[in-house]
Amino acid sequence: MADSSFSPLPLYERISYKSYVRRALNLTVLGFLFSLLLYRILYMNQNDIAWVMAFLYEFCFFFTWLLITNITWSPAEYKPYPDRLDERVHDLPSVDMFVPTADPVREPPLIVVNTVLSLLAVNYPANKLACYVSDDGCSPLTYFSLKEACKFAKIWVPFCKKYNVRVRAPFIYFLNPVVSSEDPEFTKDWEMTKMEYEKISQIVEDATGDSHWFDADDDFEAFSNTKPNDHSTIVKVIFENKGGVGDEKEVPHLVYISREKRPNYVHHYKAGALNFLVRVTGLMTNAPYMLNVDCDMYANEADVVRQAMCIFLQESMNPNHIAFVQHSANFRDSKADEFNIFPSYMERGVAGIQGAIYTGSGCFHTRKIMYGLTPDDLEDDGSLSSVATRKILTDDNLSKVFGHSIEMTKSVVSALRGKLNRQHSLTYSLEAAREVGNLHYEYQTSWGKTIGWLYDSVLEDVNTSIEIHSRGWTSSLISSDPPAFIGCTPPVGLEAMLRKRRCFTGGLEIIFNKQSPLIGMFHQKIEFRQRLAYLSISMMGLGFLPVLFYCLLPAYCLLNNSPLYPKGLRLGINFTLLGMPCFYTLRGFTSPDFSVQLWCANICGSLFSIFDITLKLLGISKTVFRITKKTMPDIKLGSKDRQSQQEDDGQSSEIDGLLYLPGTFILLVNLAALADYLVGLQLWSRSDERDGSALAEASGCTFVVMVFLPLLKSLFYDGKSGIPSSTLYKAAFLVVFFVIFSVEK
Repeated sequence: MADSSFSPLPLYERISYKSYVRRALNLTVLGFLFSLLLYRILYMNQNDIAWVMAFLYEFCFFFTWLLITNITWSPAEYKPYPDRLDERVHDLPSVDMFVPTADPVREPPLIVVNTVLSLLAVNYPANKLACYVSDDGCSPLTYFSLKEACKFAKIWVPFCKKYNVRVRAPFIYFLNPVVSSEDPEFTKDWEMTKMEYEKISQIVEDATGDSHWFDADDDFEAFSNTKPNDHSTIVKVIFENKGGVGDEKEVPHLVYISREKRPNYVHHYKAGALNFLVRVTGLMTNAPYMLNVDCDMYANEADVVRQAMCIFLQESMNPNHIAFVQHSANFRDSKADEFNIFPSYMERGVAGIQGAIYTGSGCFHTRKIMYGLTPDDLEDDGSLSSVATRKILTDDNLSKVFGHSIEMTKSVVSALRGKLNRQHSLTYSLEAAREVGNLHYEYQTSWGKTIGWLYDSVLEDVNTSIEIHSRGWTSSLISSDPPAFIGCTPPVGLEAMLRKRRCFTGGLEIIFNKQSPLIGMFHQKIEFRQRLAYLSISMMGLGFLPVLFYCLLPAYCLLNNSPLYPKGLRLGINFTLLGMPCFYTLRGFTSPDFSVQLWCANICGSLFSIFDITLKLLGISKTVFRITKKTMPDIKLGSKDRQSQQEDDGQSSEIDGLLYLPGTFILLVNLAALADYLVGLQLWSRSDERDGSALAEASGCTFVVMVFLPLLKSLFYDGKSGIPSSTLYKAAFLVVFFVIFSVEK
């Protein structure tokens, strides 16, 4: 007789990382910082403006540490067990995979091709997958590259599944030579497959340099007389898996789309492209789950889709199940992980509250939740409740919320009821797909407002994430080893600044829009701690300002002969407390070359983001989504890319000085103050006796110089590793004014 108490093994495990030592340390620091603030208040009347400014900056440190403590209090992540999936689920759900791109120059087609190939070859039934590439640049080169990739996919996908290849992006896989002791059949297939990949790479490279012959091909007629910002909707089925059963030789669907764009119309950047993808996929395949991946983030783990399904399907009987599954972001270069706007401590920390934050790539979404459902709209078995049915599935409401396409509303009804509506070929839906890509289709609908990816911020991922959690949903984080998705190493310098600027600006936009963490703190279904975490992320663009200005205070007080720090025992406590948040903020910037540029990119990104949001609030200008250049090693560039690269290098050389200027200015100011103190130069008249603790302020200046040590070393480097001489002259000029302003009269 079978044991009735037997229960199958779970498909995933939630792992918590509770550190009581960290908790105690954080609470201790908060307590001492609070006492320091009280001390500042008690002696406020006995000191000058520097004391008041120190109080304001230290209050920012206190608030920042409070938010950090909230995030790091109970970190967690999920560990899936995909090997148990086949025992529990015999009919895996379908998944639509989104790959958005927008510029064939800044996002080279071979990068997009490798990302697409890695997704087509994942360890999942091919008849359950469909890959959609959204090209906002309307580039015939991108379309041509995808057609060539599809030819190679018919070789690459069976090869990967036959030999259980782990890394399924060809450009990474073929970096390492085949081992001679391998099976002869494998060696032969490996060499043949590599040769075919090199062929398509060369074909794409040649087309990049000379693409005028596209005009002679009827298949490219839709691209004639088009511009990136002025063209009609294009939807092309590159490959359709007709009647497949999911065996190892099959290839998933591959579809190219480009929504209509016209000059002087708002297109909502990436969020608008993703919403168009949702509508098109709803008409063509209508999979219950959607994966969105940046065009430079290739699948590094063959079981990446199965890992996410472990989370979704384990909770399928719970109405409050996971809304989305986020994989940690990683890059090929370990140092490049510092480019992530969400460090690992933040990813795991927020995942331990109400769930992971959606970070824009490597995320699996549930379609019906992206259509605006709340947990209250579902019954215990996951079906749509009768109340929700009457409220949502009326003809008037459907057309008002989702648009006036009859085919689209039918697709939405099927998705919300958990039914598949696809009973025809992909080409059958082409006309309807073009209709939902019309420029005016979203007008007076809920797209971008309450359904799909939300607008009103260039940081559309966090904006959308807040909306989902505000409805009461939870989410999960998978931080697998090896990483599920890996991005191509992002460039430093100007490109790093643009990336940081967009992230910081988007966060500040969220503070002032309807998704603001400051709104609905108590009446929405988002947890209080989760909202504090979102507040911390939204304010990230402001986080560097208190540190920067505080770094100037020791030099100002040393030159001005005024006290900054408490005396006696409190001095040591003060240094410890203030050093911890400063070091915590700057701890990642330790290597001379890479970190100096990244540190400067963060500073300038923060300053520019404040400038952007100020202009937007004043109604002077709108924020702009700037595409950062994607780079990938071992890929030769065509002539157009070479030209663009040269132009970018020229622009970078002009702007790199601005990147280094704030940090160089702060460093030179503190060095000047130390020189004045140590050498004892008396260029201006001063009182014979200092009111403050000169040693304390000098120690503060020394600490600042140590924090900026990588930048100090760069003063003695030549070439790209060093500080441009023009920047040194500008910084020195500003230092003279600062010293004149600071010196006590």
